[in-house]
Formats: sequence, C-alpha cells, structure tokens
Amino acid sequence: MSDHEDHKAESLMEKISDKIHGKDDSSSSSDSDDDSKISEIKSKVFRLFGREKPVHKVFGGGKPADVLLWKDKKLSGGILGGVSLIWFLFEVLEYHLLTLVCHSLILTLAILFLWSNASAFINKSPPKIPQVVIPEKPVLEIVSSLRIELNQGFAALRDIASGKDLKKFLSVIAGLWFVSIISNCYSFLTLVYIMVVLLFSVPVAYDKYEDKIDPLAEKAWIEIKKQYAVFDAKVLCKIPRSMKELKDKKKA
Repeated sequence: MSDHEDHKAESLMEKISDKIHGKDDSSSSSDSDDDSKISEIKSKVFRLFGREKPVHKVFGGGKPADVLLWKDKKLSGGILGGVSLIWFLFEVLEYHLLTLVCHSLILTLAILFLWSNASAFINKSPPKIPQVVIPEKPVLEIVSSLRIELNQGFAALRDIASGKDLKKFLSVIAGLWFVSIISNCYSFLTLVYIMVVLLFSVPVAYDKYEDKIDPLAEKAWIEIKKQYAVFDAKVLCKIPRSMKELKDKKKA
C-alpha cells in the first residue's frame, strides 16, 4: 500500500511540475511574442532620415557624440563659447587673423618672460613651459584621409562634367548657385559659425523631443514626396539623362 501511495504521490508531483513548466513555457512564449510585437511596432514608427539607431549612435557614439548632445556640458559649453568668441573677434570687432595671432603671442611671451625673470626676486618657482612636439602619425592620418576625400570629390566632379547624367549636372549647378547666393549674404566665418551653432542645438533638441518631431516630420516628408512626384512628372521626366539622349530625341 505504501508503495502504491508513493507512486501516486510521485505521479501527482510530476503532473503539477508539468503544468508549472507548461505555464512557464506559455508565459515565456507570450513574453517573446510581446517583445516581437513591440519591436515590430517600433520598426514601423517613422524616424527622421530613416534612422534605426539612437541619436547618440548616429553621431558615432563616444566623445564626439557626447559633445554634440551636451552629455559633457562643460566641454560642449567651452567649445561653443570658444567658437562664439572667435566669431565675435573676427566679425564684430573685425580683428584680422594674423593680427590676433601676433597680439596673442606678444602677450603670452611677455607674461612668461616677466614671470621667469621675476621669480628670482619674489622667491617663487619659474613657470614650467611645456615642450610642444607635433607627432607625425596623426598628421599623416589626417592628410591621408583628406587626400581620399579630395580624390572622391574630384572623381565625382569629373563624372558630372563628362556629360553622362544631365539631371545630376543640373542639380549640382542649382546647389552651387544656391550656395553662392547664401555666401553673398554672409561671410565664410559667419556661415561656419551658423553651422556650428546648428550642430550644437538641433541634434540635442531632436534627441529631447524626437517623439513630437518625428510625426510632424513624417507629414512633411509625405507632402514633399507628393510635390516631388508632381515635379518629376512635369519637369524632370522631360529632361534627357545625357546629351546623347537629347540628340536621339532631336533626330526622332
């Protein structure tokens, strides 16, 4: 009898454990289904410029992204303040670059020279002037990356000037003409300063209010696509892609 009761107890415990495991499996499967549904919903949400990563990852992560998104407020404020000071000196006070460099060097050398000579009289240690040496490797890396970018730019200009794509040629001409109009209204330094200010303000504002900005951007993007489709049907489709195609149309 005891063996029979023990067998019943074991079978009962097995059934209970099976039910518990079954519930766990169903709950885990339901959790995985919920996670997949949430990820699917997130993937369907419109994001500006079609991004799939957080704004911090879009800017490459690390220190540059921290600076642009004001994660390090002291460094970000220092950089923006320094750029603002440079713009104020050159644009508002109309300082010249060479004059500013010479005046800064005169002031720095005078202070260090007087400090070094006066340290013997005031019983203080002379200033420790660091030895500045420009390393070779970073300079070569910067020059190499700049060379690659310039070569790609020259290759793109050569491809446009070869007459293979008339649409691309006209779009580049229109873009350069627009830049020339903007540069005629502002100086080069002012344009750079405006770009820096936008770079330090727009990404952090978007990162903070992206849930409100993305729906508005989606509506604007849909309207732009509609207007572009109309413009493409009425204007762009009638433009030949190359001069050869234009000659073929004239012959026909």
